[in-house]
Amino acid sequence: MSGYILGISAYYHDSSAALVRDGEVIAAAQEERFTRVKHDPRFPRNAINYCLEAAFIEAEDLRAVVFYDDTLLTLDRVLKTTLATAPRGRDNWRKAARSLLGIKVHAARRIRDYLQVPVPVLFTRHHDAHMASAFYPSPFDEAAILTLDGVGEWATTNLGHGVDGAIRILEQIDFPHSLGLLYSAFTVFCGFKVNSGEYKLMGLAPYGTPRYADLIRRELIDIREDGSFRLNMRHFGYLDTLCMTGDAFEKLFGGPALPPDGRITRREMDLAASIQQVTEEVVLACAKHLRRLTGSRNLVMAGGVALNCVANGRLLRSGLFENLWIQPAAGDAGGALGAALLAAHRHFGLPRAPRPSGQSDRQRASLLGPSFSEAEIHAFLDINQLPFTHLPDPGQRAALIADHLAAGKVVGFFNGPMEFGPRALGGRSILGDPRNPETQTVMNLKIKQRESFRPFAPAVLESACGTWFELDRASPYMLLVADVRAERRLPITKTSADTDDLLEVVRQPRSDIPAVTHMDYSARVQTVNPADNPEFHRVISAFEARTGVGVVVNTSFNVRGEPIVCSPKDAYRCFMRTDMDLLVMGSYVLCKKGQPERQAERARQERFAPD
Repeated sequence: MSGYILGISAYYHDSSAALVRDGEVIAAAQEERFTRVKHDPRFPRNAINYCLEAAFIEAEDLRAVVFYDDTLLTLDRVLKTTLATAPRGRDNWRKAARSLLGIKVHAARRIRDYLQVPVPVLFTRHHDAHMASAFYPSPFDEAAILTLDGVGEWATTNLGHGVDGAIRILEQIDFPHSLGLLYSAFTVFCGFKVNSGEYKLMGLAPYGTPRYADLIRRELIDIREDGSFRLNMRHFGYLDTLCMTGDAFEKLFGGPALPPDGRITRREMDLAASIQQVTEEVVLACAKHLRRLTGSRNLVMAGGVALNCVANGRLLRSGLFENLWIQPAAGDAGGALGAALLAAHRHFGLPRAPRPSGQSDRQRASLLGPSFSEAEIHAFLDINQLPFTHLPDPGQRAALIADHLAAGKVVGFFNGPMEFGPRALGGRSILGDPRNPETQTVMNLKIKQRESFRPFAPAVLESACGTWFELDRASPYMLLVADVRAERRLPITKTSADTDDLLEVVRQPRSDIPAVTHMDYSARVQTVNPADNPEFHRVISAFEARTGVGVVVNTSFNVRGEPIVCSPKDAYRCFMRTDMDLLVMGSYVLCKKGQPERQAERARQERFAPD
């Protein structure tokens, strides 16, 4: 018997839903995109509705619903940890118990009550879902599997092996020893937020020197030759308090944590560089051991740590594996997809779906979210009496966008299905000119409304990737960091060691595509081909024809504190609240200067919450 299986991730962060049919990925989306609450952990009712609508089915058509976590096993961890640290762990218990003994323990009933059908509800283990999300959508029939994150139920790291439809766990590292929690501890210590600030810490690392790396290895983490590791829990607070770090951690690094939104100093830059270096070493050690265990040429990865694209790039360059594939929604959101696929193949014994024609994997370019028809976009514009230009010819539209980019304008690009995962891949993107040394500063401060040091990613024509970057393969999901080619680099005369003004350092050209070249000459590369996203490929091609550069700046269509836009309404609202110059939604083009003053005034009055 074949059928539809719905996967759900909820109640921690980044709730989501995903739908598979006979092992084929049909739809997936994060709840935050609908509710506009960043990292929304609540029951994903909107994401579920979207998945069912995308497949034109009702809840009674579902063969099963699968929850991505084993709540009883999580309760086991929390209870044992509380007893082991009593009486100090009381605050942790109070916080965890509200969820574990409330909504989580009744997850099955909550699902059935919402769907209003007696559908079977299954549960997977957290890292099993991560492993399934990494292996089953990958292009490989056989692969080594590495998952690393903060914590699931007990597991924080899993090493496994996938062959055809079967996945086998080979080794596991359990809580409290966690590479993800170690990185998050430094994220908080440097003034950022857990589960959203890790990207910032990674982006800050190239501005510093890893002068604390030896201290971290000596005092905080014992890394073994087989890739296993243990943390020195004396320096951490997450076992028995609501804080990630403790007094010993502060003493080790010369003082208290930087307050949120505090002024970044040399210490934070160097701490970021140090923990990044150590993280890469652990990932490499795990991968090296996994290669010995499996003998595989292929590696797939998931879990929050797999979103560390700098570590991924170093792993690729190490040559330990010939082929690397990383789940685009590697964090908890991807657990919904993994849970559904795991049930399809392990519980129901369905074979893996063939790779779609023309696609490099089974993830469908991760363009799995809602799309809006031309009629729907036009209706939104018409109802709100918004002035626009209609350009139905794709070539004319791409040429117009290219002309604006070449003139230094910033373009909001709302195109086709929404992406599943934290990266905009040309569906919900903000585009800029990579040649302009002011683009990074302008887009960070006036468009994204975020820290000036944050790097932007290049979207490059797949056929031109080797011309610009030291990367010999496709990177469609923006999960690999590679160096800008040496002949394109410019000498850096001023570094963060010479000045405390990061803006001065950021504004310094580092290559002939300075807006996407980081301090260490690296770039988080997204390759674009016409099969995955023909409209986005057409825009970059037009920009190349106009400028000779087959690269554009690509950042997610949102601002600080807000999820990536989902609907035309979200896109227009973001467009009017920033200094974007042009908004392209399908075949409709809107210029900022022509928009009604009432819309601009409404936008100015709104404020975003801090990230």
